Formats: sequence, structure tokens, C-alpha cells
Amino acid sequence: MGDYAYEYGDRISFSRCDVDYRLSLTALIDAFQDASIFQSEDAGVGIVPLREHKLLWVLNYWEIEILRMPGLGDRVIVGTYPYGFRSFMGYRNFYLKSQDGEFLVKANTTWTMVNTDKMMPTKAPDFIVNAYEMGPKLNMTYSSRKILLPSGDECEVRQADVRTVELHHLDGNMHVNNCQYINFALTAIDKAVRFTRLRADYRKQAHLKDMIYPVVYKTGERYTVALNDAEGRPYSVIEVG
Repeated sequence: MGDYAYEYGDRISFSRCDVDYRLSLTALIDAFQDASIFQSEDAGVGIVPLREHKLLWVLNYWEIEILRMPGLGDRVIVGTYPYGFRSFMGYRNFYLKSQDGEFLVKANTTWTMVNTDKMMPTKAPDFIVNAYEMGPKLNMTYSSRKILLPSGDECEVRQADVRTVELHHLDGNMHVNNCQYINFALTAIDKAVRFTRLRADYRKQAHLKDMIYPVVYKTGERYTVALNDAEGRPYSVIEVG
């Protein structure tokens, strides 16, 4: 990739593998999240500068295409770069490559810049936008950000076990980390599912001791999980298939 991309080398460890000795989905997302943090820190617009300016990036959406998940011991390259800013929105691609340059995973994300005093969206200031070199959008599918809940006679619907948000689900912003919602969804599905695509639509933040009520929708080989509050309003909707 060009100079616009941030990359780091990694090796798939046992502690990050699933039952098939492949990199787990949540470990993949953690690696992507780390890459974006590393790039921002190195560019001088990481966590501390944002806090000093009372700013915060909030993740709205994941779309991940899995071409081939690497296995135990494989050496890989984790990469990311932003490809656009528009007002308070930011757009960023991620990828996982083999050492030979083969794309293994591609991902797209959208983010909102928030003023932490008002907890309202705010335009990304120039010092943040100018800290990055924009890259071209990855060649992948770009679906609508909003995930619709399926319906119809072929859709099976069931309630899964209620979850309580605990301290280990939170990140440094004191709300549930985006990867933890995906963990909640995979636990609600409650079976090993080999899938090639994931989408995650984040709608509102859950905090310590909030209750999450998962509802699982199964249509063919696709699962959609609504992670709801007590009133049935989603914190997040996750789709895998």
C-alpha cells in the first residue's frame, strides 16, 4: 500500500484463535482497532490530544469481508487508513494481508466526531483532518449503514439470555467497546458459524450495569442479532452470514 496506510506485522497466536485454530473474529477486530489507534497516536492526534480538545471518535458501523481467515502461527500484515472526512463523519478502511501481499480480510468503517462537553456531533477540526493522508477506497462491498431486521415466514426469531454490562466490557471511554457487542451477538447465536461477512450497526452506547436483551433472527444461513435495551430499542444490530 502507499504511504497513506499504517501497517504493522503480526503473527497469529494461540490465545487469539477460535475452535478451528483460525484467528477469531473478535481478535481480528481488536487488531484492526489497535491499528487505527496506532496510526492516530503516531500522527499526533491520538487519545490525549482529542481529550484536550474535548473530542471523541465514536464508531457507527463495521462492514467486514473475510476472504480467508489466517490460522495459528501465520504471519500477517494489519493495515488501515482513512479515505475521507465529511463534516463530523470519518471513513476508514482496514485490511489483513498475508506476507505475500494476498488480501485476507477487507473492512470498512464509519465514525462520528463528538464534542464530549455537549455529547453532540461536531465537525472534525483541520488539525485532525490534516494529520492524515487520504487513501483510495478499498475494492469491496459498501452496503447501507443501517441494518434492517428481517421478517417473513422464513425468518426464525428467538430471545437469547439477557446480559449485564460488566466492567470488563468497557473501554477507556467508559462505554461498551464495539468488539464486545459482537461478542454478545456471537454468544446469543450460540453455535459455531463459519461466515464470510459481518456488519455491525451501532446506534447508542451501553454503560456499566445496563441490561442487554438479545433477539436472534435466522434467515437461511444469515443471522441478525438485535442487542436491545429493556424497551426493545437496539444498542447495536449485528449481521453475520
